[in-house]
Amino acid sequence: MLLEDGSVFPGKAFAGEGDVVGEVVFNTAMTGYQEVLTDPSYKEQILVMTYPLIGNYGINEEDVESLRIHLEGFIVREYQHTPSNWRSKKTLKDYLEEHGRIGVEGLDTRAITRRLRTKGSMRGIVSTRVDRMDELKERLDAYPGLVGRDIVSKVTGGSPFIWRQGAILPLKKPTPRNGSLRVVVQDCGVKFNILRSLEDLGCEVFVVPSKTVSEDILALEPDGVMLSNGPGDPEPLKDEIRTVQGLIGRVPVFGICLGHQLLGQALGARTEKLKFGHHGANQPVKNLLSGRVEITSQNHGFVVVRDTLPKDALVTHINLNDNTLEGIRYPSHRAFSVQYHPEAAPGPHDAHYLFGEFIGMMRDHRKETA
Repeated sequence: MLLEDGSVFPGKAFAGEGDVVGEVVFNTAMTGYQEVLTDPSYKEQILVMTYPLIGNYGINEEDVESLRIHLEGFIVREYQHTPSNWRSKKTLKDYLEEHGRIGVEGLDTRAITRRLRTKGSMRGIVSTRVDRMDELKERLDAYPGLVGRDIVSKVTGGSPFIWRQGAILPLKKPTPRNGSLRVVVQDCGVKFNILRSLEDLGCEVFVVPSKTVSEDILALEPDGVMLSNGPGDPEPLKDEIRTVQGLIGRVPVFGICLGHQLLGQALGARTEKLKFGHHGANQPVKNLLSGRVEITSQNHGFVVVRDTLPKDALVTHINLNDNTLEGIRYPSHRAFSVQYHPEAAPGPHDAHYLFGEFIGMMRDHRKETA
């Protein structure tokens, strides 16, 4: 692997071949590599796992967060070629190669992580063609990175659908109610466990492409709207931000990760890139309303700048590692969001109560508009 600062980290490909370019980040989770691989928020990123042994429980058919792998390259210290788990259906190597992705082992992942923590996330290129370093460097230099680019358009769905017990069904109009709370999800790269969590709480779940306008969302008669996670920089997502602005005050809104950043932008706040981002399942967050500390799952490289929020927006959560903003609430319009992942797959379940708060908001809204 070659980083933009010129540093080279040799290793051995255990899956795939060729070369890939992207932003290099590290993830501190000990488990959950299958969920990480299929998280759309990792689009255009090369991921370094800090836990030293990866692949030991193989790949199963249940623990996916989307239908395909989204990250560009997967870097581990040691790959376990012989997995052992009763749910395992295939090896990590087979899974990566099915999706045309490169996996590399034997790199000094500790040294890479320390470099990224010191210098910040960097562009990088991973290649099995190590005899063409000049060509690889030219390709790396030409890669524009994530800032100022719309990456969401690469992962959002192409058409609306209904999520029902893990099945993706076409959304046809009209859509008569079945008595359940109806949630419309703005799909910026949604993780399946967000949809599972909503359905487990009794919601009817509709999913629409990220650029769906607010009037088309409201025409589906939602009790609430979920703004999903997704990859990249929120600032260039002008269409998505306009949609959120058209929803605020008309229906309860709950944002997760990129959805949190979109809500902040819709309120007039500014976002900025973090030095090396938060990626892992062990990030401590303080709930300023309750005083409780939650251990959270996170995956983001951008953050809402706290001082740029409007005065009527309430700061509800902060990250205890760096004091960055992790949660906001807009009480007068029943809108709130968190920067981390309360659906917690993989990760702790400390923050699942937020889905319950969203349910309560939607029930109150339904009573008032009945």
